[in-house]
Amino acid sequence: MSSPGTQIDPLDGVRILDLFAGPGGLDVAAHFLGHKSIGIEWDRNACATRYAAGLPTFHADVTVMRQTRFDEIPRSVDVLAGGPPCQSFSVAGRGAGRAALDTVKEFMRRLVSGEDEARIDEDLHSLNVDPRAALVLEPLRWLLKAIETKGRDPYRVIVLEQVPAVLPLWDVYAQLLRSGEGRLGGVKYEADCWELKTEQFGVPQTRTRAVLIARLVGSGAVSRPSTTHRSFDVRRGRGETHQTEAFTLESRPADKWVSMAEALDSADALPGSMVDMSRFHSKGRTDFFVVSNYGSNGNPKKRGRRLSSEPAFTVTGKVSRNKIYRTQVDFEENKFDRFTIAESGVLQTFPHNFPWSGNDQAQQVGNAVPPLLGMHVLSHALSGAAPSDTQLADSTTWPESSSDLTAHLRDIGCGDRTRCPEGSHKVSRTRRKPAP
Repeated sequence: MSSPGTQIDPLDGVRILDLFAGPGGLDVAAHFLGHKSIGIEWDRNACATRYAAGLPTFHADVTVMRQTRFDEIPRSVDVLAGGPPCQSFSVAGRGAGRAALDTVKEFMRRLVSGEDEARIDEDLHSLNVDPRAALVLEPLRWLLKAIETKGRDPYRVIVLEQVPAVLPLWDVYAQLLRSGEGRLGGVKYEADCWELKTEQFGVPQTRTRAVLIARLVGSGAVSRPSTTHRSFDVRRGRGETHQTEAFTLESRPADKWVSMAEALDSADALPGSMVDMSRFHSKGRTDFFVVSNYGSNGNPKKRGRRLSSEPAFTVTGKVSRNKIYRTQVDFEENKFDRFTIAESGVLQTFPHNFPWSGNDQAQQVGNAVPPLLGMHVLSHALSGAAPSDTQLADSTTWPESSSDLTAHLRDIGCGDRTRCPEGSHKVSRTRRKPAP
């Protein structure tokens, strides 16, 4: 496995294109599986993290990149992956995208049927919905662009992920890909989609994602990725009192979900670790409980709790607002701690030393695909098998990238900044008070 810090040409042999790449969840997964990837990401903070990590990146708008810079995508790319922004579909959002699911399905069918795209865009922009809802169409448009561009081959594999509310759209994607009709020009895929729970793949948090996998017909059948751990019952009943004794690590079977304490203690034990759990040690083990920033059961004042011997709540961009208490006494006295960015990243299964950079780092962590889930999904999509034990063991530490590589990737991604998203590099300055 080559290090991103030792590659002579970052774009040589790239085979995975990651749309809406964020700080690199799928790219990190691809690296540990031995595949090179390049991401398209509009947020300059996420790009800063990607450059520091040695991940090839275009700092660009996905739509603009497809329309005007498609020829810059390496021709070696044969895997299309992506997770379009989920705010408009998320249960935590306003739900404009959920209300427009049927409308978006119709636009998908219109795109494949061959209707004029300018007319489709005009109709799309006239709708009173969150504009981000339309971005779920982008992977389909990239697929059609590849099929219709001379000198390009259809993507061999497609991997998409989103919040569970988008599963009906992935189902329509799968139907269209299997049909080969219209602009697909007879190109057919084996395709299917599912809801996957992250804790069933060893991720130390409860998070459900809608995932689609498609392979060109002739490349093998598509099946649901095999789970490695049990699911966690988020509806488990217990009183409001914090009861550590009933949920000890020692009583947990080996194939059960992975707890926060296990993940963080493992990271803490690594050489040069950026995670320090000593502040939570009690009687020979890491012991704490987390109070969520979000309400539960429709009551904004009722905050859920998770013990250190349980998986974390879904890691969102507000993860830094969760409060961590060592004891019930600390809770009653409001003496709390917070997860660091490195610790939050570990709960997302990023390596403990992943070089988070730029601003809004908590948001970057929360927006990312958990790399461990990505490894299972990508490995299954590409080879029909789970990641090897060696690949999983190697995924705990990130190889350091040289300053020369970071500078080179920044030049590839931003150059003179004239083609970056408009206004993305503007730096706000604090206004000085007028002299008295």
